[in-house]
Amino acid sequence: MTNQIYHIPVMLHECIEGLAINPNGVYVDLTFGGGGHSREILKKLDKGHLYGFDQDSDAEANIPESGNFTFVSANFRDLKKYLRLYGVTQVDGIIADLGISSHQIDEPSRGFSTRFEGDLDMRMSSSMSMSAKDVLNTYEEGKLHKIFGIYGEIKNAKTLAQAIVSHRAAEPFVTIEGFKALLQKFAPRGREFKYFAQVFQALRIEVNDELGALEEMLLQTIEVLKPEGRLVVMSYHSLEDRLVKNFIAKGKFQGEVEKDFYGNLIRPLEPVTRKAVTASAEELELNNRSRSAKLRIAKKV
Repeated sequence: MTNQIYHIPVMLHECIEGLAINPNGVYVDLTFGGGGHSREILKKLDKGHLYGFDQDSDAEANIPESGNFTFVSANFRDLKKYLRLYGVTQVDGIIADLGISSHQIDEPSRGFSTRFEGDLDMRMSSSMSMSAKDVLNTYEEGKLHKIFGIYGEIKNAKTLAQAIVSHRAAEPFVTIEGFKALLQKFAPRGREFKYFAQVFQALRIEVNDELGALEEMLLQTIEVLKPEGRLVVMSYHSLEDRLVKNFIAKGKFQGEVEKDFYGNLIRPLEPVTRKAVTASAEELELNNRSRSAKLRIAKKV
């Protein structure tokens, strides 16, 4: 399985440039996936070392043969813990390409895509206990309403939640096709595909606790990065990007920016780029996934 088939990295050049790689430095790729970013980083290392994190066992097929690389089979929310296991306390750069890989979307058995028939799974790691069908069949109506409204930005979230609870009493949800049959009744005419995608996104975020894991990871980067160390994060929807943007700007996810006695901002990171970096027109033509991508780069103060 080649990296190109597994997943085409978005804004690869911009990501690698953002890391400002020291050939003898220590780096972390928190979303190894197909290994696209990792391979580019390894090309620039001499005596340096790269740690690649991924909770998905499918990613292990892409591990490069390099003495400069260590694969870590773990969720990136455990960044600090696993680095310590390898005797690493500080690194020169961290990169995270958030969300879901093309490989995960295109594998019918994983249940991430509305294009295929299959189980309502959506777990990024097979070791996780809760799947999408567990959410649909066990969550109370109010919680489903919240998930679809916040994570999916579904306008009729309350109505959908009521319909799910009513339907599952007679017939529990098991397959993608069965769930889509219900969704079809509530999707705006002509915008069915977008509606399905929003609902599936909401379920995927909940199943994998994506926003919780992102917050935990970002907080740990402050301890793990060396002074002047780089943080490079790419996100694909507004919920993720808002967390990353606020954390870089304020050092926290909500609230006002803190200032010292002289009016200077108190924050552990400093933005390297004033605005989020977006894909070039050329890349937009070649890779549809790049359309929603926002890249933010920061360095530790």
